[in-house]
Amino acid sequence: MQNFENFLLNNLPTSKSIHPTYEEALRKMLIAGGKRFRPALLLGVVNAYNPLLIGGAHHAAYAIELLHTYSLIHDDLPAMDNSPLRRGEPTLHVIFDEVTAILAGDALNTYSFEVLSNAPFSDYTRVELIRELATNGGLNGMVLGQAIDCYFENKPLSIEDVKILHTNKTAKLIAASLKMGAIIVGREKLGEKLYDFGIKLGLLFQIQDDILDVTLSSQEAGKLTNNDEAKNSFVTLLGLDSALKEANGLADELIVELNGFDEKLKNELSPLLTQYINRHK
Repeated sequence: MQNFENFLLNNLPTSKSIHPTYEEALRKMLIAGGKRFRPALLLGVVNAYNPLLIGGAHHAAYAIELLHTYSLIHDDLPAMDNSPLRRGEPTLHVIFDEVTAILAGDALNTYSFEVLSNAPFSDYTRVELIRELATNGGLNGMVLGQAIDCYFENKPLSIEDVKILHTNKTAKLIAASLKMGAIIVGREKLGEKLYDFGIKLGLLFQIQDDILDVTLSSQEAGKLTNNDEAKNSFVTLLGLDSALKEANGLADELIVELNGFDEKLKNELSPLLTQYINRHK
Protein backbone atom coordinates (compact mmCIF):
# COMPACT_ATOMS: atom_id res chain seq x y z
CA MET A 1 0.00 0.00 0.00
CA GLN A 2 2.99 2.33 0.21
CA ASN A 3 2.87 2.87 -3.55
CA PHE A 4 -0.80 3.83 -3.26
CA GLU A 5 -0.02 6.24 -0.42
CA ASN A 6 2.64 7.86 -2.59
CA PHE A 7 0.20 8.10 -5.49
CA LEU A 8 -2.37 9.78 -3.22
CA LEU A 9 0.14 12.28 -1.86
CA ASN A 10 1.34 13.09 -5.38
CA ASN A 11 -2.21 13.67 -6.61
CA LEU A 12 -3.77 15.70 -3.82
CA PRO A 13 -6.49 18.08 -5.02
CA THR A 14 -5.27 21.54 -5.96
CA SER A 15 -7.10 24.75 -6.77
CA LYS A 16 -6.30 28.13 -8.27
CA SER A 17 -8.15 30.21 -5.74
CA ILE A 18 -7.92 33.36 -3.66
CA HIS A 19 -9.61 31.44 -0.82
CA PRO A 20 -7.15 31.28 2.12
CA THR A 21 -8.06 27.80 3.44
CA TYR A 22 -9.97 25.99 0.66
CA GLU A 23 -7.05 23.89 -0.61
CA GLU A 24 -5.92 23.03 2.91
CA ALA A 25 -9.47 21.89 3.74
CA LEU A 26 -9.57 19.67 0.63
CA ARG A 27 -6.37 17.91 1.68
CA LYS A 28 -6.71 17.78 5.46
CA MET A 29 -8.65 14.53 5.90
CA LEU A 30 -6.83 12.77 3.05
CA ILE A 31 -3.44 13.51 4.59
CA ALA A 32 -4.76 12.43 8.02
CA GLY A 33 -4.65 8.86 6.74
CA GLY A 34 -7.22 6.26 7.67
CA LYS A 35 -7.36 2.52 7.13
CA ARG A 36 -7.36 2.75 3.28
CA PHE A 37 -9.39 -0.45 3.49
CA ARG A 38 -11.44 0.08 0.33
CA PRO A 39 -8.45 0.93 -1.88
CA ALA A 40 -6.61 -2.09 -0.48
CA LEU A 41 -9.47 -4.39 -1.52
CA LEU A 42 -9.49 -3.09 -5.08
CA LEU A 43 -5.72 -3.24 -5.42
CA GLY A 44 -5.65 -6.73 -3.90
CA VAL A 45 -7.99 -8.08 -6.59
CA VAL A 46 -5.97 -6.41 -9.36
CA ASN A 47 -2.65 -7.65 -7.97
CA ALA A 48 -3.99 -11.21 -7.78
CA TYR A 49 -4.72 -11.38 -11.50
CA ASN A 50 -2.71 -8.72 -13.33
CA PRO A 51 -0.04 -6.86 -11.35
CA LEU A 52 0.90 -4.92 -14.49
CA LEU A 53 -2.35 -2.96 -14.12
CA ILE A 54 -1.62 -1.77 -10.58
CA GLY A 55 -0.37 1.64 -11.73
CA GLY A 56 -3.64 2.36 -13.52
CA ALA A 57 -5.64 0.82 -10.70
CA HIS A 58 -4.27 3.47 -8.32
CA HIS A 59 -6.59 5.95 -10.04
CA ALA A 60 -9.62 3.83 -9.22
CA ALA A 61 -8.44 3.16 -5.67
CA TYR A 62 -7.88 6.87 -5.14
CA ALA A 63 -11.34 7.68 -6.50
CA ILE A 64 -12.87 5.35 -3.91
CA GLU A 65 -10.82 6.92 -1.12
CA LEU A 66 -11.88 10.41 -2.23
CA LEU A 67 -15.56 9.45 -2.22
CA HIS A 68 -15.24 7.71 1.13
CA THR A 69 -13.44 10.71 2.65
CA TYR A 70 -16.14 13.09 1.43
CA SER A 71 -18.74 10.89 3.12
CA LEU A 72 -16.85 11.04 6.43
CA ILE A 73 -16.59 14.83 6.28
CA HIS A 74 -20.33 15.14 5.73
CA ASP A 75 -21.15 12.44 8.27
CA ASP A 76 -19.34 14.45 10.95
CA LEU A 77 -21.24 17.70 10.28
CA PRO A 78 -23.38 19.25 13.04
CA ALA A 79 -26.54 18.44 11.05
CA MET A 80 -25.59 14.75 10.99
CA ASP A 81 -23.38 13.19 13.72
CA ASN A 82 -21.86 16.43 15.01
CA SER A 83 -18.52 14.74 15.65
CA PRO A 84 -15.43 16.73 16.67
CA LEU A 85 -12.86 14.02 15.81
CA ARG A 86 -12.01 11.92 12.73
CA ARG A 87 -8.90 9.92 11.89
CA GLY A 88 -7.39 11.23 15.12
CA GLU A 89 -7.73 14.84 13.97
CA PRO A 90 -10.29 17.58 14.62
CA THR A 91 -13.04 17.48 11.98
CA LEU A 92 -13.17 20.09 9.23
CA HIS A 93 -16.11 22.02 10.60
CA VAL A 94 -14.17 22.34 13.88
CA ILE A 95 -10.90 23.43 12.23
CA PHE A 96 -12.51 25.78 9.73
CA ASP A 97 -16.31 26.17 9.70
CA GLU A 98 -19.39 24.27 8.60
CA VAL A 99 -19.61 25.87 5.15
CA THR A 100 -16.00 25.00 4.37
CA ALA A 101 -16.55 21.40 5.47
CA ILE A 102 -19.67 21.03 3.31
CA LEU A 103 -17.92 22.45 0.25
CA ALA A 104 -14.74 20.42 0.80
CA GLY A 105 -16.89 17.27 0.90
CA ASP A 106 -18.71 18.34 -2.27
CA ALA A 107 -15.39 18.95 -4.02
CA LEU A 108 -13.89 15.58 -3.05
CA ASN A 109 -17.07 13.84 -4.22
CA THR A 110 -16.85 15.31 -7.72
CA TYR A 111 -13.05 15.08 -7.84
CA SER A 112 -13.33 11.32 -7.36
CA PHE A 113 -15.04 11.04 -10.74
CA GLU A 114 -12.55 13.40 -12.38
CA VAL A 115 -9.73 11.15 -11.17
CA LEU A 116 -11.54 8.04 -12.40
CA SER A 117 -12.26 9.59 -15.81
CA ASN A 118 -8.50 10.05 -16.29
CA ALA A 119 -7.61 6.44 -15.42
CA PRO A 120 -5.49 4.79 -18.16
CA PHE A 121 -8.08 2.19 -19.18
CA SER A 122 -10.30 1.68 -22.19
CA ASP A 123 -13.38 3.88 -22.49
CA TYR A 124 -15.54 0.84 -21.72
CA THR A 125 -13.66 0.06 -18.51
CA ARG A 126 -13.70 3.69 -17.36
CA VAL A 127 -17.46 3.94 -17.89
CA GLU A 128 -18.06 0.69 -16.00
CA LEU A 129 -15.91 1.88 -13.10
CA ILE A 130 -17.63 5.27 -12.98
CA ARG A 131 -21.04 3.57 -13.07
CA GLU A 132 -20.09 1.21 -10.24
CA LEU A 133 -18.78 3.97 -8.00
CA ALA A 134 -21.74 6.26 -8.67
CA THR A 135 -24.34 3.53 -8.19
CA ASN A 136 -22.96 2.38 -4.87
CA GLY A 137 -21.91 5.77 -3.56
CA GLY A 138 -24.96 7.76 -4.61
CA LEU A 139 -28.73 7.95 -4.42
CA ASN A 140 -29.30 4.17 -4.27
CA GLY A 141 -26.25 3.44 -2.13
CA MET A 142 -24.29 5.28 0.52
CA VAL A 143 -26.34 8.49 0.37
CA LEU A 144 -29.58 6.54 0.73
CA GLY A 145 -28.11 4.79 3.78
CA GLN A 146 -27.14 8.14 5.30
CA ALA A 147 -30.64 9.47 4.68
CA ILE A 148 -32.26 6.48 6.40
CA ASP A 149 -29.78 6.69 9.27
CA CYS A 150 -30.50 10.37 9.94
CA TYR A 151 -34.27 10.18 9.46
CA PHE A 152 -34.72 7.31 11.89
CA GLU A 153 -32.65 8.73 14.75
CA ASN A 154 -34.56 8.08 17.98
CA LYS A 155 -36.97 5.87 15.98
CA PRO A 156 -36.00 2.22 16.50
CA LEU A 157 -36.00 0.01 13.40
CA SER A 158 -36.25 -3.75 13.11
CA ILE A 159 -32.93 -5.56 12.80
CA GLU A 160 -33.78 -6.41 9.17
CA ASP A 161 -34.34 -2.72 8.38
CA VAL A 162 -31.06 -1.87 10.10
CA LYS A 163 -29.33 -4.35 7.79
CA ILE A 164 -30.91 -2.54 4.81
CA LEU A 165 -29.70 0.77 6.24
CA HIS A 166 -26.12 -0.39 6.63
CA THR A 167 -26.06 -2.39 3.42
CA ASN A 168 -26.49 0.97 1.73
CA LYS A 169 -24.54 3.22 4.07
CA THR A 170 -21.46 1.05 4.56
CA ALA A 171 -21.50 -2.25 2.68
CA LYS A 172 -22.14 -1.14 -0.90
CA LEU A 173 -18.98 0.95 -1.21
CA ILE A 174 -16.90 -1.90 0.23
CA ALA A 175 -18.56 -4.33 -2.21
CA ALA A 176 -17.99 -1.91 -5.09
CA SER A 177 -14.28 -1.74 -4.25
CA LEU A 178 -13.91 -5.48 -4.79
CA LYS A 179 -16.07 -5.48 -7.92
CA MET A 180 -14.16 -2.55 -9.45
CA GLY A 181 -10.94 -4.52 -9.05
CA ALA A 182 -12.52 -7.38 -10.98
CA ILE A 183 -13.72 -4.99 -13.70
CA ILE A 184 -10.17 -3.66 -14.15
CA VAL A 185 -8.78 -7.16 -14.75
CA GLY A 186 -11.67 -8.15 -17.04
CA ARG A 187 -13.29 -10.69 -14.69
CA GLU A 188 -16.81 -9.34 -14.47
CA LYS A 189 -18.42 -12.67 -13.50
CA LEU A 190 -16.02 -12.87 -10.58
CA GLY A 191 -16.97 -9.27 -9.84
CA GLU A 192 -20.55 -10.27 -9.06
CA LYS A 193 -19.37 -12.96 -6.65
CA LEU A 194 -16.99 -10.52 -4.97
CA TYR A 195 -19.77 -7.94 -4.72
CA ASP A 196 -21.96 -10.35 -2.76
CA PHE A 197 -19.00 -11.21 -0.54
CA GLY A 198 -18.37 -7.50 -0.07
CA ILE A 199 -21.93 -6.86 1.11
CA LYS A 200 -21.45 -9.41 3.90
CA LEU A 201 -18.03 -7.94 4.65
CA GLY A 202 -19.50 -4.44 4.83
CA LEU A 203 -22.22 -5.51 7.23
CA LEU A 204 -19.60 -7.15 9.44
CA PHE A 205 -17.52 -3.98 9.24
CA GLN A 206 -20.50 -1.94 10.48
CA ILE A 207 -21.33 -4.33 13.33
CA GLN A 208 -17.67 -4.18 14.35
CA ASP A 209 -17.74 -0.37 14.27
CA ASP A 210 -20.83 -0.41 16.48
CA ILE A 211 -19.09 -2.78 18.91
CA LEU A 212 -15.92 -0.69 18.96
CA ASP A 213 -18.00 2.42 19.54
CA VAL A 214 -18.91 1.12 23.00
CA THR A 215 -15.66 -0.68 23.82
CA LEU A 216 -12.98 1.83 22.74
CA SER A 217 -12.23 5.36 23.88
CA SER A 218 -12.32 8.22 21.37
CA GLN A 219 -8.51 8.38 21.55
CA GLU A 220 -8.17 4.68 20.73
CA ALA A 221 -10.68 4.83 17.88
CA GLY A 222 -9.49 8.14 16.42
CA LYS A 223 -13.09 9.39 16.33
CA LEU A 224 -15.86 10.17 18.78
CA THR A 225 -17.16 7.02 20.47
CA ASN A 226 -20.15 6.26 22.70
CA ASN A 227 -22.13 8.53 20.40
CA ASP A 228 -24.68 6.09 18.94
CA GLU A 229 -27.41 6.11 21.60
CA ALA A 230 -29.90 7.78 19.25
CA LYS A 231 -28.79 5.74 16.23
CA ASN A 232 -30.04 2.41 14.94
CA SER A 233 -26.79 0.60 15.66
CA PHE A 234 -26.51 -3.15 16.08
CA VAL A 235 -25.41 -2.72 19.69
CA THR A 236 -28.26 -0.31 20.48
CA LEU A 237 -30.84 -2.78 19.13
CA LEU A 238 -29.30 -6.14 20.02
CA GLY A 239 -27.10 -5.39 23.00
CA LEU A 240 -23.35 -5.95 23.04
CA ASP A 241 -23.41 -9.72 23.58
CA SER A 242 -25.86 -10.39 20.75
CA ALA A 243 -24.01 -7.99 18.44
CA LEU A 244 -20.82 -9.94 19.13
CA LYS A 245 -22.61 -13.19 18.26
CA GLU A 246 -23.89 -11.62 15.02
CA ALA A 247 -20.36 -10.48 14.17
CA ASN A 248 -18.88 -13.88 14.96
CA GLY A 249 -21.41 -15.62 12.74
CA LEU A 250 -20.72 -13.32 9.80
CA ALA A 251 -16.97 -13.60 10.36
CA ASP A 252 -17.17 -17.40 10.22
CA GLU A 253 -19.18 -17.26 6.96
CA LEU A 254 -16.67 -14.88 5.40
CA ILE A 255 -13.68 -17.03 6.36
CA VAL A 256 -15.33 -20.03 4.69
CA GLU A 257 -16.01 -18.02 1.53
CA LEU A 258 -12.49 -16.54 1.55
CA ASN A 259 -11.02 -20.04 1.73
CA GLY A 260 -13.15 -20.95 -1.31
CA PHE A 261 -11.52 -18.32 -3.54
CA ASP A 262 -8.86 -19.47 -6.00
CA GLU A 263 -5.34 -19.54 -4.62
CA LYS A 264 -4.16 -16.29 -6.21
CA LEU A 265 -7.06 -14.27 -4.85
CA LYS A 266 -7.06 -15.98 -1.45
CA ASN A 267 -3.32 -15.43 -0.99
CA GLU A 268 -3.66 -11.77 -1.94
CA LEU A 269 -6.68 -10.91 0.20
CA SER A 270 -6.20 -13.19 3.21
CA PRO A 271 -3.64 -11.07 5.13
CA LEU A 272 -5.85 -7.98 4.86
CA LEU A 273 -9.22 -9.65 5.37
CA THR A 274 -8.22 -11.92 8.23
CA GLN A 275 -7.01 -8.85 10.12
CA TYR A 276 -10.31 -7.00 9.60
CA ILE A 277 -12.68 -9.96 9.85
CA ASN A 278 -11.36 -10.62 13.36
CA ARG A 279 -10.90 -7.04 14.56
CA HIS A 280 -13.88 -7.19 16.96
CA LYS A 281 -12.44 -10.20 18.83
